[in-house]
Formats: sequence, structure tokens, C-alpha cells
Amino acid sequence: MNKKQPYMNAGAAILFVIFGLLFFVLLYRFYSIQITGEVGGQPLTAKAQQKYSKEGIIQAARGDILDRNGEVVAEDAAAYTLIAILDKKMTTNSKKPKHVKDPSKTSKQLSQIIDMDESEIYRVLSEGIKKKRFQVEFGKAGKDISHQTKKKIEALGIPGITFIRDSKRFYPNGIFASHLVGYKESIVQEDGTNKIVSMGIEKQMDDELTGKNGKINYESDLWGFLLPDGEEKITPAQNGNDIYLTLDKKIQTFLEDAMDQAVKQYKPKKIIAIVADPKTGQILAMGQRPTFHPKTKEGIDKSWHNEAIETSFEPGSTMKIFTLAAAIQENKFDPNEKYPSGSYRVTPKDQAIHDHNGSGWGPITYLEGVQRSSNVAFAKIAKEKLGFDKFREYLSKFGFDKPTGIELPEETSGKIQYTYPIEKITTAYGQGTAITAIQQIQAATAIANDGKMLKPHVVEKIVNHDTGKTIKEVTPEIVATPISAATARKVRDILETVVTSPKGTGGRYKIDGYSVAGKTGTANIPGPGGRYLQGPNSYMFSFLGMAPKDNPKLIVYVAVQEPQLKGEETGQGAIPVSAIFNPVMQNSLHYLNIQPSTVVKAAVNKLPKLKGQSVDDTVKSLNASGYDTVVLGSGTKITGQLPEAGTAVLEGEKVIIQTDGDLIAPDMTGWSLRDVMKIANLAGLKLNSKGKGYVVQQNLKPKAVLRNGDILIVDLKTPEELWDEAKKATKDEQGKTEENSEDKVQD
Repeated sequence: MNKKQPYMNAGAAILFVIFGLLFFVLLYRFYSIQITGEVGGQPLTAKAQQKYSKEGIIQAARGDILDRNGEVVAEDAAAYTLIAILDKKMTTNSKKPKHVKDPSKTSKQLSQIIDMDESEIYRVLSEGIKKKRFQVEFGKAGKDISHQTKKKIEALGIPGITFIRDSKRFYPNGIFASHLVGYKESIVQEDGTNKIVSMGIEKQMDDELTGKNGKINYESDLWGFLLPDGEEKITPAQNGNDIYLTLDKKIQTFLEDAMDQAVKQYKPKKIIAIVADPKTGQILAMGQRPTFHPKTKEGIDKSWHNEAIETSFEPGSTMKIFTLAAAIQENKFDPNEKYPSGSYRVTPKDQAIHDHNGSGWGPITYLEGVQRSSNVAFAKIAKEKLGFDKFREYLSKFGFDKPTGIELPEETSGKIQYTYPIEKITTAYGQGTAITAIQQIQAATAIANDGKMLKPHVVEKIVNHDTGKTIKEVTPEIVATPISAATARKVRDILETVVTSPKGTGGRYKIDGYSVAGKTGTANIPGPGGRYLQGPNSYMFSFLGMAPKDNPKLIVYVAVQEPQLKGEETGQGAIPVSAIFNPVMQNSLHYLNIQPSTVVKAAVNKLPKLKGQSVDDTVKSLNASGYDTVVLGSGTKITGQLPEAGTAVLEGEKVIIQTDGDLIAPDMTGWSLRDVMKIANLAGLKLNSKGKGYVVQQNLKPKAVLRNGDILIVDLKTPEELWDEAKKATKDEQGKTEENSEDKVQD
């Protein structure tokens, strides 16, 4: 017998026991799992569900921002990021490569479409291949690719070139109330984290605009593909709500164009302008310069703040409107009472204050003091007529010591300096104390709206993006009644004389056909060391006006800081301010169909219905009745008319009739903007006007065929401008130099 045999038998026995134990352990584990359905305390079904159940995100769209008429101001639009797949493993079929196979050829093809040099594209691809990256992007040139550009690139069939779909905020109007509308975007920082930057309505109404993403759960195979009979569970996305602004696209465009012209001609440091409806408190337009483009952000480094909301400044003499209103309300203003103009010392210890011309105009009435914008008149009103305590009450009644609460972020409040006597009288005429432009607009609604002061609003309503149902509608809100209706009417009557009186500082703000009530302002600008800037143009020039005077439909505020005025214009701040105020007010009143308040007396008749009648017979009849008839078209039957049937029209007014033939452009030389608008409305033209007064040039030549959607551009000039041009032409021809005899009126 072999001596090793017992040891071998013993080893085999031990191995048998070990494998037997392992078998029973596995058997126990198998039955345990079968019976309990759990592993490690977790259900196997849940584990399987987790492995084979996938979840996808359904992106919610951000709500649109629209103007009061439903014109889109901001919306989400599809945008794409261009990427190049570099990993060869993506290609499973050599005949259909899924990665960039030829970097040189790819670079040449892409450079013809995207804004990136061929050499730079090649460098990006080569470095990516060298570093064995899966994919690469192309920086700014490869982001925000439009659908049209995407299709061009796809048509080239470049291997490995594909896109990541995203949504991008789109602002179709470009520079358009940019600081009010604002923007929102995510910026990737150096550490790789995202920083959200926003401003304006995009920031203030972010909760309403931001939707809630949905999701989709589905069963997939091992590779993540949807199983044919797999269950799907979809939670729909909730898109953000739409915000309808009170802005009117047309009026905002009037404002933007006027500011652009003022910047081009006078190059001011700053412009602030607001158009408001005094009956509702709605802001119809708001703008500033410098501004920025909401897509490219070009210019935002020059002015990040909404100057009308976030910046307070000394208003200058526009503050006199409210000092005057307080005095009339308290029966302390006698327009015929005289006072000594020139200078005034509130206490023997205080420095004397002076009228803007230094010496005054001798003894004058308080009415003339208002017209001439006398600082002394308003200092005496505050101290001797009202009393400082009573005047301070009215500053609060007009809302100058608190924000208005407008739906815009970062609104600041006024800073009323009212400790020392000298501060109290300078506040009465707009110096020392600082307030915001929007506070002035709010206070002015009390003057324009018969004593009722309305809170300013930029949001009209909030609407469900998917259903179109209105969620919230903003209604006019009376925040105070600082003065009576009778006082408001008296204030407007006096402010009208600021514009109409030969002694008034507001002569440049006359508008043909409309009575304007308002007040000029010339405010000092603080400089280094706490001293005011010096120089004839170193002021904030402004005008706060309303029209028509008896029942104001619009309030317009314009402020222009440090315009570059030269020669005889030096110090004449009303020149650049009126260059904005006048066309904006006049064009807006025309656009809103506000009838002129002052017209030549003429016969008034209601226009009959002309549709379907013979063109020749109708023209004869209308001309016989004293109307200026213009035929728009070459047909024989009338298909439309403006003014509409039943409208009261004046003798001599233009009546436009549309025929059933081709629409032919008339010669509009000498026409008013109001009559040009009739042509634009009937023919479906997009109207752009430059200047004020009467048409001197039109882009669509007379007798040209008009088509719906054509752009009609008209240049207008006042009779004064035409007269000046004629004089200049005569002087050039004769080689003579004549002096300009225009009177200077400085506030």
C-alpha cells in the first residue's frame, strides 16, 4: 500500500466538503432571492427598472414679451451649436464615416459659411485629434447658428459635422427700449460654472417667464433604445407665461429714431426720455442713450443702468410745475401780484440765489416769473406763500420721497435735501434735491389727469403662453390725489403760456394744431470735488410737457445731458431737447388719432359711404363739396376710403379713395404726416417718417405701383426750416453773410 494514499483520500474529502458547502450556500441564495425578490435589502424589480428605465427632459419654452398690440419684443428661437466628432470609434461603416476624416477639406468647407478663418478651424480640429478628444466646438463662430445656416452646412454633407440644438432669446426689433426689456443669459465662467446675468423685464418677471421642464420616462434595452412594447410616461412641460408690455412699438420707434438723430447731431453724454398715458399710467415708450443691442450686448459697457428708473438727479426747473401746483391748491398764488426778480436771500446768513440771467427783469408778476422760469419767484412761493412745512407735505403728496413701484428692477427713490433753509428754497426750483425721471412722470399724471396721480406701469397683462388665457391684467391705480381738478386745469393753463408767451422759455415746443403745456428745465451737474460743472453746455437740459392741454392724452419727458452745441447754439439746451420732444409728441398724437385742438374754422360734414361707387362721379362730388380728393389706384370702382364713412371731416381736408385696380403712389410733397398715414393704412405700407412739418421727399416715387408690405419713407420739414434753407441758398449765391437774428431764450 502506498504511504501517500491516506493523505490523498483525506484531501479529496476536504475538497468535497468545501464544494458541498458552496453548493448549499448558492442553493440557499437562489431560493432566498426567488422567495423574497430582494438583493441586499433592495427589490430586484426596482434594480431592473433602474437599469432599463430611462428619463428624458422635455424643455419648457420661455414666455414671450410683447407690446400692447401683440407685436413680439422678445421670444425664444431655435439656435444650434456646431460640433465636430473626432473619435474614429463612431464610424462603423467606412463608406459612411461619422467622424471628421479630412480636417483640411472640412476646414475649407466650413470657412465658407461660418465667420471663422480656414486656418483657425484647421487648428481647432488638429489640436482636438492630437489630444484624442471625442468632439470639439468652434467658439463664438459656432454658437447661435440659425436654422438657415444649419441647413447650408448640412447640405455640404461633411462627415463628423453635427449640431446640438438649443434655444436662444431673440429680440427682433434690435435696439428697442433695451434697458426696459433687458435680457437674460447664462455665461460660462473660467471655472466652468454658469453665471446668470439679467436685467429689465427679463429679470423682474423671470418667475412668470420661466417655464417648468417636463420629462419622459421609458423602458429601454441594454443599449438605451426604446423597447417596442415598452411603457412611456410623459409629464408635459409647462411653458413660461407671456408678458404684454404697455409699450407701443410705433411710439417706441418714434422715440428711438428721434434719439438717434439727436445723438448724431449733438453728441450728448446722456439722453433720458419717457412717453406716458396720463389716464392709465401706462408707459408707452422709454429709452436712453447710450444704449445697447440686446443680442450682441454691444454698448452695454457704456450704460448698464436704466437711467429713468435707477438714477436720481437734480431735475432743474421742471420741479417748478409741482411747486406751482401746491401754491395754487393752497390759494397762495396770485398770477398778477408783482415781486422783485433778480436775487433772493432766504436768511441774512445764507448766500443769495439768483435768476438764471443773473440780474432778473425788474419787478414782474408771478405769472411772468413762471413763464421766464424765475428761481426767485419759486423761492418766494416756497418760503413766503406756502411755508416750508406745507411745501414739504406736497413733496410727499407728489411721491418724490419714495419709489413709484413700477415693474422694473433696482428702482431708486428721490433724495430730498430739506434740512437747511437754503436747501428748502433750492428744492422749490429743482436744485439740490435729486429725483428720478419716472417720479416726475408719476407726479405729472396728477397735473394731466385732473388731480388724480396714477402709478406708472410697464406691464399690461400676463397671459398663458399655451392657452392664450389672461392670468393677470394690470389696471390703472390711483396712488394719490395731491391736487383738485380745478387746480390741475389752472396749472395746465399757466404752463401753456410757458410755450405760447413771447416771454416764455418753452417757445421751441410749439406743435402745429396742438396746445402744449409744459416746463423747461436746466439742471446743474455735480462734478469732481462736489462742485458743479462749469460751461454753457454743462447742464442737464429737459422738458416735461403734455398735450392736448385741455385733455392731455400724452406726457413726454426728455432730458439731454451736456450736448455739444456750437456757435450760436451754445447754451441753447432747448434745441436738442425739442428735436426729440416735438417729433415724438406730434407723431404719437397723429398715430393715436388725437384730433388737433386748434384748427381753422371750416365747414364740417360727415363723409358718406363711398365703397362701390364710381370713381369719376365720386371725385367730382367730393371736389364740389370742397374736399381735396386723392385717388389711390387705377380702377373704376371704389373699394376703400379714409377717413371712414360717418367721420366728421373739414372742408379742404384730404379724402383718400382706394380703387379696385393697381394702387399708384401719389405725389405727397407738401402733405402732413396725418395724410400720409391714410395712404399707408389703405395700401398696407410700413411707414417711416423723418423730421416734422410737411413732406419734402418720398422714397416711393409718384406713379409707382404700391404693394402690400412696401416700406414708405417720407422726409418732413417745417416752414421755418425751408425758409432757413432758402435764405442760406440765397446767401451762398450772392456771397453775402447775414447775421442770424434768432432771439436766445435760456431757462
